[in-house]
Amino acid sequence: MAKFIVMPKMGFDMREGEFSSWLKEIGDEVTKGEVVAEIESDKATLELETQVTGVLLATLVSTGDIVEVGANVAIVGEADEDISDLLDGAGGSAQESEDAPAEPKSDADAAPESETESEASAQEPTGTKATANEEFPDGVKATPVARRIAQDKGVDLLNVSFEGDRIRKADVEAHLAAGSPAPAKDEAKEKAAPAPAKMVVEPTQVKVGEDDTAVPASKLRQAIARRMVESKTTVPHFQVTMEIDMAPVLALREQLNEMLAEEGVKVSINDILVKAAGITLVDFPSINSSFGGDQMIQHNRINVGSAVATPNGLLTVVQKDTDKSTLGQIAKDNKAMIKRARDGKISPDDVSGSTFTLSNLGVYGVDSFTAIINPPEAAILAIGGIIEKPVVVKGKVKIGQRMKVTISADHRVTDGAEAAEFLVRYKELIENPMRLLV
Repeated sequence: MAKFIVMPKMGFDMREGEFSSWLKEIGDEVTKGEVVAEIESDKATLELETQVTGVLLATLVSTGDIVEVGANVAIVGEADEDISDLLDGAGGSAQESEDAPAEPKSDADAAPESETESEASAQEPTGTKATANEEFPDGVKATPVARRIAQDKGVDLLNVSFEGDRIRKADVEAHLAAGSPAPAKDEAKEKAAPAPAKMVVEPTQVKVGEDDTAVPASKLRQAIARRMVESKTTVPHFQVTMEIDMAPVLALREQLNEMLAEEGVKVSINDILVKAAGITLVDFPSINSSFGGDQMIQHNRINVGSAVATPNGLLTVVQKDTDKSTLGQIAKDNKAMIKRARDGKISPDDVSGSTFTLSNLGVYGVDSFTAIINPPEAAILAIGGIIEKPVVVKGKVKIGQRMKVTISADHRVTDGAEAAEFLVRYKELIENPMRLLV
């Protein structure tokens, strides 16, 4: 029996994604769990796995389509199986993908109407009007085709009457047929129930002249813009800097890589710094926390993220349970996640759940810098380069290997004294790195 492949939620905050490409063609056999398509979210290109086994009989979305979580994207069944009923249920032909349902369906949901039923029911508006709900795009629960028609015709969905669980194509058509005027955006918002405040980035109007080129921002770059403006305007940052002797770490890394060479594992300086952060956070639960308004949310797990430069922008891959993981495991995990990030094949689990982040620009020869906190985390550690310089040790000048680290912390959650104590403890571990192996 033929079944739909449904757009899954591939991240805790994901609501929709841009369809990138099909990796299978109509007529190909697919197995449950097999990757059949690629979806671009606001963080990376994600792999879409089929939830059913059979033959790919129809595709309901095309490259460039914005696909909402829960939408039907394809039909899988037996070869030569009649799928006309499913195509009607999906909202028309395989090419007309906009009528796929917009939100995940439960058993209690009614089956989506067919295109024929939609046209037949486009009489006069009945039912109730939508109220603003931050859970859905534009604050309204509606099918993709209803959104497209409303956008083309200048209809505010908040003013469309409907029956059932969402606004459909027939409801918008009935609204237009009745000659209902599209209210001004501000008037519709005043009538709607107030939605939770949401940080938005106002676009800067820049004139594009003959000597300029307008380059569309990727979804990742747009997400970075939103989050960084949110961080800098809502989180009271403060910074503390400390210099660390890196000679012991360099020596330990050389020994470890000699030991692990046969296993094909190579430990990087950043792997050691990540491990040290995980152990240090055990003693500083306030820094491994998030600000929750009238409460502090202390995270029971320590998951240290590492900022990675990708062609589309900065991405943070997350090492889970960093305090409990071995250096060898951290090296393997980070290497694999960084490769997936740069190849655009990251998985949702790779970039979710971080409680603290390291941003390392040492490879670029940066002496020191300050990083912007990644909300809802309480702090981020900026790592500079290892610099060979003259230092005074017990009254004598010698050549040392020094590195500066700067913690940016949320003053709502912690303060300067605790941040300084965190760096003192971090410095002790780095300068005595054998403790990281215990």
